[in-house]
This record gives sequence, C-alpha cells and structure tokens, in this order.
Amino acid sequence: MNTTAPIASSPPADPVSDAVLLDVNGIEVIYNHVILVLKGVSLRVREGRIVALLGANGAGKTTTLRAVSNLLRGERGEVTKGQIEYRGERIERLTPADLVRRGVVQVMEGRHCFAHLSIEENLLTGAYTQRLSRAELAAALERVYAYFPRLKQRRTSQAGYTSGGEQQMCAIGRALMANPRMILLDEPSMGLAPQIVEEIFGIVRDLNSRERVSFLLAEQNTHIALRYADDGYILENGRVMMEGRAADLATNEDVKEFYLGIASGERKSFRDTKFYRRRKRWLA
Repeated sequence: MNTTAPIASSPPADPVSDAVLLDVNGIEVIYNHVILVLKGVSLRVREGRIVALLGANGAGKTTTLRAVSNLLRGERGEVTKGQIEYRGERIERLTPADLVRRGVVQVMEGRHCFAHLSIEENLLTGAYTQRLSRAELAAALERVYAYFPRLKQRRTSQAGYTSGGEQQMCAIGRALMANPRMILLDEPSMGLAPQIVEEIFGIVRDLNSRERVSFLLAEQNTHIALRYADDGYILENGRVMMEGRAADLATNEDVKEFYLGIASGERKSFRDTKFYRRRKRWLA
C-alpha cells in the first residue's frame, strides 16, 4: 500500500500555548461498583499539544479516555473521585454529545466504522451535531480529503471492505468533521502495518500543527508515540508512574529498558526481568 501523504516527524516550529485545555485531577474509576481501575490519575493537555498516554494492555489508558469523553456509563463505569475540567469547565456530568458540541471527540479503539456505509457516508455522520449547510458540508469533506487523499479515492467504497489503515483514517476523518479542538485517539496503531502507522501519525502531527487540534492519544507503541508527541504519561495498574516531555521520556534509561526494549550494557536474564517487576515501582 503506497503512502499518499507526506510524513512530518518533527514538532511544529511555532511554540505551543501554555493554556491548559484539559485538566484531569486525581480521578478514580470504578466498574460495576466494585472494580477499581484508575487510582488517582492526574494529567494535563495544553492547548496545541499532542500528549501520549502510554502503558501495557490493561494499564488504564482506554478507561482514562472514556472518563474524559463520558463513555464510561455504557460499560457500567463511573468516576467516583477527582474532577475533570475542559477549558476550565467541569465536564463529568456532561453527555458525550455535549462534549462533542464543545469540541471533544473520541476515536474509539478498533475504529468502529459503519461497515455497511460508504467512506463518505461515514464521514458525514461526524458532522451530525454541526448543523451545516450543503455548501459547508462539502467544504468540510474537502478539508478531510486534503489530509486523507486516500479516502477521496475510496469515497464510494463500502467501509467494511476497505483496509484497516483506511478505516482508521476514516475514523479520524469522521472526528475531524465535528470540528474538534481536542481528539481522544485510542490505540491508532493497533493491527496496522508499520508503514501505515507512520502515515497516520504523520497526519496526526500535520493536523496538530496546521489546525492546532490537540490530541490525547492512548498507545502501546511507545517508540512511535514518543517520536510524535510533545508530552507523555506512563500508566501502570491504573496509576501514573512517570510523566514529562516526550523527548525526555524517550531518553530516560528506565523507559528505554522497560518500554522501548533498549537496554544499556549486557542482555538481562529472566531473573533480572522478574526483579524489574519490583524495581519498576521507581516512582511509587
């Protein structure tokens, strides 16, 4: 599959704002009234930044995104402590539709395109809350196609018969149709070939630098996430274990060893790996 969009792997030249767009402060999340999943998670997304939420499967990344987008209730989850502010407003009690109208849109893990609809019909569903005229809808579509030219080529194709990469592009494009200020992007690399992952992350960076769309993205692929993000948080067992600038995290020896698979010195044995389970509580 040929790459059709340029890939920009360096941060934008213009300085990003220090204004806090999203402030998650000490939240706890419980499922089914008994299962504690998040344990005092705090994070910030500043205006115009890409923030990576990193960690292994089951660390709490998806739950954090759903706490922000208020999609927890559909899975019998709730925020029981802490608070979440978006642009200075408490949002825990808002509906997901209210949040979309305020500019917060989530792209779910696994893409979740409407398989029986065409690519263009899928994109149009993203503008449902915008009440656009026909001319405005056409302009919004062309804006998406400018970032995802492959979607324009496949605009009449049934989404269920397109590739995983095209479906991921469709899901992000559908979010862009809602004219968001922040996109919550869950596992964008899942199940995709490395070349397509690079293309999608390049487009995310392009959207961020040109449109000033902020991103909070949950990702297991720590290596690529830290290359494209401005800031990062590492989750483990529902807690934030490390945070900082993405460039600093990428050069941190513990992160390199435990998340990037790069160890300094000689290769470690399985016994050393078991020791890591204890040592990994470096920040606890």
